[in-house]
Amino acid sequence: MSDQNEVSARTRAPALPRGLLILLGFAAAAVTIGGIKGISGLVGPSFLALVLVITVFPIRGWLVGKGLPNWAATLATILAVYGIICAMLLALVVSVAQLAQLAPQYTSEMNDWVADIGNWLKDLGVKQGQVDEVVDSVDPGKVASIATDVLQSVFSLLSNAFFIGTLVLFIGVDAARFPGLLVQARGERPAVVDALVSFAAGTRKYFAVSAGFGLVVAIIDYVALLIIGVPGAVVWGILAFVTNFIPNIGFVIGVIPPALVALLDGGVEQMLAVIIVYCLVNFVIQSVIQPKIVGDAIGLTATLTFLSLVFWTWVLGPLGALLAVPMTLLAKALLVDVDPEAQWVRPLVSGHPNDRDEPEGGPETAAVSSADPPGSGAADDVPETDD
Repeated sequence: MSDQNEVSARTRAPALPRGLLILLGFAAAAVTIGGIKGISGLVGPSFLALVLVITVFPIRGWLVGKGLPNWAATLATILAVYGIICAMLLALVVSVAQLAQLAPQYTSEMNDWVADIGNWLKDLGVKQGQVDEVVDSVDPGKVASIATDVLQSVFSLLSNAFFIGTLVLFIGVDAARFPGLLVQARGERPAVVDALVSFAAGTRKYFAVSAGFGLVVAIIDYVALLIIGVPGAVVWGILAFVTNFIPNIGFVIGVIPPALVALLDGGVEQMLAVIIVYCLVNFVIQSVIQPKIVGDAIGLTATLTFLSLVFWTWVLGPLGALLAVPMTLLAKALLVDVDPEAQWVRPLVSGHPNDRDEPEGGPETAAVSSADPPGSGAADDVPETDD
């Protein structure tokens, strides 16, 4: 009997020491992350197309429920994604173009401002050589060229837009059958299906909450900048809306350009007025209220959200800042939610000791979603043959 116990213990023991397994896990993660970083130009746009389709996909289920044919509902979903892409590109192009137009108008003011900084440094006792180095390093004439370079980089996004648009077409057509396939797969892999449904629901919640708060912030900023008299209020309002999708530091990115323009146009008082308004509105909404609501909605702590922003920006570039939360939700779904032995990680990720990642509405909704993923129109999609 003791021999059998020894054999059983040896069978249960890991083949490698736990420390070595951890090191191998880190090594595999490093190789995977390096591979993703190497093809970030493909991963970023592809994932953006995926999350856009996921975000608007409930429209299809609603249209099918209203009696619209499956093919027409799918076409409407794809067109909705195209509308979002076109709106994003148009907002960026208009904003950067107006910034490029505003920048040269303040060249003389910037020269005077740089000269004042040099005189102020002299009064503080800084040596003339060091003052000259500081003044020479600030070239106001470069502002216009920088704005032009940014505009050119925005136009270069049009090539990616074609790729994203084509990918959206294929994903949108395939997504029409995907909910029915999930229902069929649930019997074999319920944990995987639940994880994918949770990822899709979390992505929709994140973009819905961010868009709602972003619209409120953009309107308030636009009105406030009009009252203060800052040129380009429309541009800065659009910028506030776009940066609201960047967690934690979006407020900082959004306040710098209007504060700088206010300094050049109306002086320190106008700049301070802009900063105060942004701190009262943007900081309170974007950095205090919104992270709490987003964290509760998607199950991520504020610390993890910030770290995901830094990490995915490093991996995917600027697009990673926009996709940081959805990418983290996907990683959580694939690494934590699908593994029964990793469920102890959930409270650490969400910050809620009793977190179970239930769909909206509690256990009753979870029971319903086991047969029909939320917002998917799965019952209509299973037998469909006309797409």
